[in-house]
Amino acid sequence: MASSISQAEYSEHIKRYEDFTTVDWIQDSISERNRRILKSRSLYSPSRGHGIQSTLVWLWTQLKKVADAGQTWFVVSLVGVCIGANAAIISIVTEWLSDIKMGYCYDAWWLNQQFCCWEIETDDDSGCESWHLWSDVAIARWFVYIMFAMAFSFTAAHLVRSLAKYAAGSGISEIKCILSGFVMKGFLGFSTWFIKSLTLPLVIASGLSVGKEGPSVHVACCTGYVVARLFGRFSRSQGKMREILTASSAAGVAVAFGAPIGGVLFSIEEMTSNFSIKTMWRSFFCALVATVTLSAMNPYRSGKLVLFQVTYDRDWHFFEIIFFVILGIFGGLYGAFMVKFNMQFSAFRRKHLASYPVVEAMTLATLTAVISYWNRFLRIDMTESMAVLFRECDTKGDYDNLCQTSHQWTMANSLFIATILRIILVVISYGCKVPCGIFVPSMAIGATFGRMIGIMVKAMERTFSGSGIFAVCQPDVPCITPGTYAFLGAAAALSGVMRITVTVVVIMFELTGALTYILPTMIVLLVTKAVGDFLGVTGIADEAIRFNGYPFLDKDDHAYNVPVSAVIKTELHTIPESGMTLQQLEELLSQTEVKGFPVVTADSSRTLLGYIERNDIRHVIDNAGQMHDLSPETPCSFKRGAEQHEHETSFSGLSPIDDEDVALDLFESAATPGLLNFYPWVNRTPLTVSPQLPLEIAMQLFKRMGPRVILVEDHGTLVGLVTIKDVLRFTLSEGRSKHNAWDPEQFEGFMEEAWEWTTHRLQGAVSWCRRLVRR
Repeated sequence: MASSISQAEYSEHIKRYEDFTTVDWIQDSISERNRRILKSRSLYSPSRGHGIQSTLVWLWTQLKKVADAGQTWFVVSLVGVCIGANAAIISIVTEWLSDIKMGYCYDAWWLNQQFCCWEIETDDDSGCESWHLWSDVAIARWFVYIMFAMAFSFTAAHLVRSLAKYAAGSGISEIKCILSGFVMKGFLGFSTWFIKSLTLPLVIASGLSVGKEGPSVHVACCTGYVVARLFGRFSRSQGKMREILTASSAAGVAVAFGAPIGGVLFSIEEMTSNFSIKTMWRSFFCALVATVTLSAMNPYRSGKLVLFQVTYDRDWHFFEIIFFVILGIFGGLYGAFMVKFNMQFSAFRRKHLASYPVVEAMTLATLTAVISYWNRFLRIDMTESMAVLFRECDTKGDYDNLCQTSHQWTMANSLFIATILRIILVVISYGCKVPCGIFVPSMAIGATFGRMIGIMVKAMERTFSGSGIFAVCQPDVPCITPGTYAFLGAAAALSGVMRITVTVVVIMFELTGALTYILPTMIVLLVTKAVGDFLGVTGIADEAIRFNGYPFLDKDDHAYNVPVSAVIKTELHTIPESGMTLQQLEELLSQTEVKGFPVVTADSSRTLLGYIERNDIRHVIDNAGQMHDLSPETPCSFKRGAEQHEHETSFSGLSPIDDEDVALDLFESAATPGLLNFYPWVNRTPLTVSPQLPLEIAMQLFKRMGPRVILVEDHGTLVGLVTIKDVLRFTLSEGRSKHNAWDPEQFEGFMEEAWEWTTHRLQGAVSWCRRLVRR
């Protein structure tokens, strides 16, 4: 059952909807079409002159054609190089900051432990003389570990709060909204890119149970936006910019996992619903360039693009499908649990902790450091932990007796405790006001659980060797590979929390290069998806969109059984085709805030004639006023005059006009001493529907065509209009949107009781200390 929405929450969501600006993709397409026409006229105009002059003009025209054709690919390449270089730098800094909590390199302080002990192939700190721990006493090392965690988290949270509030969080939910056509000013700016790139290594090194892969997508999109804004083709066109952002998101995932194809599929499956073949090729090229750049910089000096990249040379057995299904069930249950309780803790955070983001981040980092230090799998970085858990048990795969039979149950217990603690820490950490992702934390949780299952299955195989389902195992040959269970558990947890399947299969294949494990991965993820569908949960990114009140239409279709007339606005500000003066038009603009006005006949029939944007009206008035003296009583006309230049029809809907000659001609004809004519800027073919049209069809029009507004007419008479925000208001007020299938009041009540109990005890402790001091 869908949970009901209180009146306060409804009002809060409606207020948030008004804070966003909608991109009109149809109008943007018209503007781009007109720019192409103007550019083609300039490029393909006949050359003038004779002899050498004509030849030079022809050569210059050909060069301009080549430059114009290759500009997009140049920008995509430049974006890919910047994303790859930035990812490599972030990885290098993250590794150094993570290791500095434990010790330092005596010979060269700027080296992390791996490079400091480059010639020593051991995971034991005592085997490397150049690497010095901060102290030989365990308690002292623990104290230094906590101090570094607090310092890193404080610095990151303070920078985000002071300089770039949009640098907090993952950013995937917001980018999905931006790609769907909603403008969030400042979210992709330079300051956001710089602060998020700077604080992301600090957050990961602080030990918080968050990842950098989700924020890497946001950083990549910021990179694409900042670079593309330098070129006029992309700064003027929202559609072109969306192509760059889509390609950037693919490159962000590609460098995060070393999986260019997986990055492209992530953009298709998760980020956008309108994905053309042209955009796919550009996304793939951008992801490829970013991955090649990352590989060339080689941040780990091991040839690996990511630290947990691994290869498997052992096959699996069909009886293991039973245990693979267990991993799939765990992934589905974990995803449902994480989405449910993280959203409810986020509600608690918004209510009680919104004013203390820095204190919250420091408290979480300190709590994580205190708990994690004493568990061998929580103490190290999550990517390093996955690298250890994914390994096969060969000569280099043993970490702290992980592969020793004599320690198998100790390791299983440690992995189980790490799984439980990590789940709790991720629930309360994801969403705090620092850069934070959930990809790698979820994979780390799945890896610890999967490795635990693998150890147990291997113990069963040794106990019952040669009998039952283990009879197919060959003697003296390893039958069970626990590392593959960790690998499949990581895939299940990632799929469960993000609700993506094909992308995870491809990413895992690119991480391992093992064709033999594609089928087990598919089995695990299908079970995970089935469990998630049965529990009725959606991905955490979609839940975050609904929780934050972002205006976004679901990809899934819902049955509302109402016509579009149920959501339309009937009280409209319209403009008659004639009869208005300039003063009346100025008053209409000053008294309203709408983005455009329907143009109707001057009589009472209200016959729809077209639609004109608010910016176009202001643009015409400002430019025409500079050419002619316009009085307040100047008549304004929105209908076609007796004489109209043919290019006025060809370039309608483009504001401002790029071609100066065409623009000047249009403004001179629009502003005459006795009339101000807006007809060339009126869209005579706006998107219209009937009032009886089902609401679901109107939603499909918004999703696939992307108009800002759809006009509703009945046999030519204007009835009203509908926008995406009107549809979202309706779905929210009806409670028909797909919300969490649970009642959050019980959890929130428990958290409030715990908060009140904690504050009461703290106040009591402070009072006791004061009385003690006074004595």
